[in-house]
Order: sequence, then structure tokens, then C-alpha cells
Amino acid sequence: MRPAPIAVALDAPDLETAARWASLVTPHVSTVKVGLELYLRYGPDVIASVRGASGVKVFLDLKLHDIPNTVAGATRAVARLRPAILTVHAAGGPAMIQAAVQAAPQAQIAAVTVLTSLSEADLGRIGLSGPASDAVRRLALMSVSAGATALVCSPHEVALVRSEVGPDISLITPGVRPAGADTQDQARVATPEQALADGADLLVIGRPITGSPDPGAAAAAIASALRRIPT
Repeated sequence: MRPAPIAVALDAPDLETAARWASLVTPHVSTVKVGLELYLRYGPDVIASVRGASGVKVFLDLKLHDIPNTVAGATRAVARLRPAILTVHAAGGPAMIQAAVQAAPQAQIAAVTVLTSLSEADLGRIGLSGPASDAVRRLALMSVSAGATALVCSPHEVALVRSEVGPDISLITPGVRPAGADTQDQARVATPEQALADGADLLVIGRPITGSPDPGAAAAAIASALRRIPT
């Protein structure tokens, strides 16, 4: 059975837990996501540990954001780990995004538009004018023109972004919570079914799966629900 288009966020307290979660969910999902904390704590070893023998896709979510030369060097440094996806912040600008794309031609460079934890009021405080949807749209179009082949945006903006960038750009959607799950620190969320219906290609889901007593069963249940969506 084909794995569901889910990236399980392995926000684990240690390497052993991350590897265990990965082994439990990989029969059911296409991708596992390694974030900044886990990567900084354990370094490149974490990639091999979570990839295991399954060959699951690894999404390296480092959200690189610096001057173009520095981002190019950092991207080259992690490209040898063969991540399927590597994130950069769209706010770094087109030259930075282009530098990352050129430094890792085998990886999908995903530009993060606006963090799902930011509210409308937060955007005003950091100088992003207009509602979140406008900021996301502007950053998405700029990122694609700079060579990004994937975008990260919240479920609230995914339909808008899909209409702007067309079918060939992968849309990765964090802030996805099954019905009834705690939204925790996410400000802009939706259910997995709604996010897919609106045009998302890959759903980032963490604590609703990894916080379950049985992460494998939780991943299987969400994957099963997604397979029932008419295509």
C-alpha cells in the first residue's frame, strides 16, 4: 500500500526515540522530518538513524536564513546527507534561495513563507504588511521565481498559493491537526483532509502522531483516513 503524503515531525528528546518513532511510522507515511533541535543535538548521524533500512524520505527542516554565500555553504554541507527536502526562509530573499538551489541540485529546496505560529498581529510587529495571505502570496511567488520547487505555507493559505503557483510546485503544509487534536503553539491550522482538498502535497504532522501511546497506529489511522478521500 502506498505511504500517505505525511511528513512525521520527529521532535524527540533523544536520538533513540527519534529512530524508534521513525521505524514505527515509516510503513504508513512517505516522509520523516528532522528539525533544528534534533539536528543540532546529534548532527549528521541523526539522518542515518531515522532513515534506517526503510529508505524513507528525510525532510531536513533547518530553515536556513543568512547571506547567500553562507547559505550556499551550509546547503552544500548537508547535501551529502541526501535529504529529499531542505528548507530555507523565503524572507532571506531571491539571491539566498537561488544559492541554496544551486548548492543542492539533488534536493528539493522548500521556501518557508510565514511560520504557522505567527498571528496577524505578529506579522505587523515584524514589518510584514497586509494580512497573512498577502504576505504568503508575495513570498511564494518570489521564491518560485528564484528557483524553489517547494513552498511551506499554512493550511489557511494553501488554496491561494496553489492558485498562484500552479500544479508543478510542491506545497508542504504544517499546522495540520486531526479533528479534536490540541492546536498547541500553532495559530493557523486545519485537518489533514481539508489541507489535501485545498491543494497540499505533503502534510507535516507531529505531536498528534508522536504523542500517541502507539505512534505507528496513530500514523496508520490518519493515513487510512486520507486514502478514503475521493480523488
